[in-house]
Amino acid sequence: MGFVKFMVSPAGRLIRAIAGIALIVVGLLIVKGTVGIVLAVVGVVPLAAGVFDLCIFAPLFGMPFSGGKVRGGQG
Repeated sequence: MGFVKFMVSPAGRLIRAIAGIALIVVGLLIVKGTVGIVLAVVGVVPLAAGVFDLCIFAPLFGMPFSGGKVRGGQG
């Protein structure tokens, strides 16, 4: 549960957003082509999750999808 708690913290959200941006940049500027586009599209997932305060891994641990609900102890 500590992993999920970290991922919904401000630091975890920032790391997810930065990782998403990095995947998008690497995909579009370094890898290029079809594989680069796929990598960029995959990068949108952690970026969106960080920006919109969602934790994709939380349901795997029986916790709610919303970061706010995890931090509030709901679920």
